[in-house]
Amino acid sequence: MTRVAAVDCGTNSIRLLVADAHPETGELVELDRRMTIVRLGQGVDRTGRLAPEALERTFAACREYAGIIKEHGAERLRFVATSASRDAENRDEFVRGVLEILGVEPEVISGDQEAEFSFTGATKELTGREDLRRPYLVVDIGGGSTEFVVGGDRVSAARSVDVGCVRMTERHLVRDGAVTDPPAAEQIAAMRADIEAALDLAERTVPLREAHTLVGLAGSVTTVSAIAQELPEYDSAAIHHSRISHDRVREISEWLLHSTHAERAAVPSMHPGRVDVIAAGALILLAIMERTGAEEVVVSEHDILDGIAWSLA
Repeated sequence: MTRVAAVDCGTNSIRLLVADAHPETGELVELDRRMTIVRLGQGVDRTGRLAPEALERTFAACREYAGIIKEHGAERLRFVATSASRDAENRDEFVRGVLEILGVEPEVISGDQEAEFSFTGATKELTGREDLRRPYLVVDIGGGSTEFVVGGDRVSAARSVDVGCVRMTERHLVRDGAVTDPPAAEQIAAMRADIEAALDLAERTVPLREAHTLVGLAGSVTTVSAIAQELPEYDSAAIHHSRISHDRVREISEWLLHSTHAERAAVPSMHPGRVDVIAAGALILLAIMERTGAEEVVVSEHDILDGIAWSLA
């Protein structure tokens, strides 16, 4: 048994998992799992730089996580940074800050590495499930990018493309510094065209239509599941391994794209940090289901964070 701590710092959120890993049994016993919306990727698509206020929000979360990691006595720590910090000109500021606070240098991993971690985290516990046929298509819809991974026991093809809920929102749904409430038809059409172009790119590498089971990861997908189930609050146990039909995803996506900020904020399971970006995330999920012909998506709460933890074990 090894006590490990994994940090996943994405475009929209930073997350921590402290767990005991049992490589012989394939069991990951969770001790602490938490998520903080820091919007590290604020404005990166437009400016190419990490904003000072976004860096400070991220460092504040790191300071909180450092205390939790110390309290649990984790033996190993790995900090993985994804899309926003990969794209930024001033990524050195980010690296220095994390090193000072947590004592480890953030690994700005490639999209392919990100995909591998996501696949491991999402599918390790699906082994032996007769109701879920292989190969799996794992899609991790992040803030700045989306990873597509196909595989059975291991990854056979993977691709990361630059469409995510934050990037699409900032590129298509923001006017005069604020998210359009609700967006116009031409804004939605332009966003959809961007997503379709990204799917074309992903399909050059990954056989999206050959998988038998679609597994969806990350906050956009889990929030859509919470909405589909009409949960009175966000409930990880109810969301993990839930299944959402294509028709239900389409209904939710349509509602989100035509709702106001106040209507989305009133959804009891909605994290405040997702209110403005969830419509884009839901549209990405819908486009993937339409492209692949998937009748349902299996939702997983276990993702890249769990894959990072396994890499330490």
